[in-house]
Amino acid sequence: MLAGMLVGGAFYQVPQIAAGGLLSPSRRITMPGPPGGCTERTWRGTGIDLQGWHCGARGRRRGTIIYLHGIADNRSSSAGVIRRYVPGGFDVIAYDSRRHGLSGGDFCTYGFHEKEDLRRVIDSVAPGPVMLFGTSLGAAVALQAAASDPRITLVIAAEVFSDLQTVARERAPFALPSWALHRAFAIAEQRGSFRIGDVSPLLAARRVTVPVLLIHGAADSDTLPAHSERVLAALAGPKRLLLVDGAGHNQSLNQSDTWDVIDEWIGAIKGKDM
Repeated sequence: MLAGMLVGGAFYQVPQIAAGGLLSPSRRITMPGPPGGCTERTWRGTGIDLQGWHCGARGRRRGTIIYLHGIADNRSSSAGVIRRYVPGGFDVIAYDSRRHGLSGGDFCTYGFHEKEDLRRVIDSVAPGPVMLFGTSLGAAVALQAAASDPRITLVIAAEVFSDLQTVARERAPFALPSWALHRAFAIAEQRGSFRIGDVSPLLAARRVTVPVLLIHGAADSDTLPAHSERVLAALAGPKRLLLVDGAGHNQSLNQSDTWDVIDEWIGAIKGKDM
């Protein structure tokens, strides 16, 4: 009898815990004040408020870059993008994704609802080219949004996953049985009001016709480079994958050579050197 109770408890508790871990990544709420030239801003997402920064371009304005951070991160990781591209004539917007930082929302849905939040942010920008710069989770949101929003003209996507089901299975603890993960997915879908199978930058890539630069650490063991390789093969428009030797997850942007490639890519697309 006791053994049966323990098995029953595990059947109930383990998927619940796994679903909670998927939906509710830790919040990083501490961050510096806005960088110079940036102002605090609130955007209305889908049923939630998004907190972020709006940084005005210096000199002749060339467009808008929207920075999308990774899982368990916040807008503060945009500082390098702001320093690099605001002086080059780009407005830069960086905001905390739902269930991250100081933004609202109880659950992270990895692009299912986040792409609609992004659409509402794009509604607020000045006329001109809109470029998305996403890392990890943010890269997945960017590609899913670019599949359906014609205002997006360029995507930079670092360490993207190809689909949520695959990366969740790869990152799940080795001891987590498949039945528990399957049950966890069902619980997460019900709580988060989304469909995990629809969270797929890979499927979205087939409808993305704008230029996309994929960047991935060759030594990334959290989200394997094969994810970006699959997305690259599916993309319908101009594309390139930069594999960064020796870089693990979220390390590919730490090398100056990577930024040189990003500058060249943006410059070539816009027809002007950075």
